[in-house]
Amino acid sequence: MRFCRQFLFAAAAWLVTNTAVAVDLEKGKEINGTCAACHGDQGAGGKKGEYPRLAGQRAAYLERQLKSFRARTRINIPMFPYTQERELSDEDIKDVSAYLAGIELSNRMPTYTGKEDALTRLLMAEKVMIIPRAEGDLANGEAIYQKKCAACHGKSGKGRGMFPVLVGQYTSYLKRQADLYLKGDRPHDEEGVVGVLNTLKEQDIQDILAYLTSIQEPSE
Repeated sequence: MRFCRQFLFAAAAWLVTNTAVAVDLEKGKEINGTCAACHGDQGAGGKKGEYPRLAGQRAAYLERQLKSFRARTRINIPMFPYTQERELSDEDIKDVSAYLAGIELSNRMPTYTGKEDALTRLLMAEKVMIIPRAEGDLANGEAIYQKKCAACHGKSGKGRGMFPVLVGQYTSYLKRQADLYLKGDRPHDEEGVVGVLNTLKEQDIQDILAYLTSIQEPSE
């Protein structure tokens, strides 16, 4: 009998831990209407990286950052009022994060049939996300990235768990966040104010950023 109770308890704990919480993608899309003012309808962010790409980002990472803005553990004054409970509940955060994570932005230029009007062509082109190549030593960037960064961000830069996708993100945005980490203005997600970036030279970081722009999916 004792074994049965232990088994049932363990099974219940597994179900609580592993059962996915349902999300409302339609509600997430509606909430994204507010985010779109800066990040765009498709979550592509700012053309110059002033606002990060959110489309395709890992939902767990988006959730964590929105809650960090709310708690001011990550300081972002413009984001703070939008993340307050009266504006964005935990359920809302989960819904909009799941919606944004599900947006796929092609990095291949569209094939036009010749029947599209100018507006349609423009809208098709706006859904393409190609990050310009950054300058740097690709071999050095790859070596450091695979040794220092891949364990959390994945070998192909597509993130893992709560760690964000890096490939396909604006280089200027990534550089700005790296600088914030190094100055201690943004705490490292896992290691407080000191993390892997603090062990690297400035040129090493630039080489990593260059490498990330080189491993985007083919844009032919």
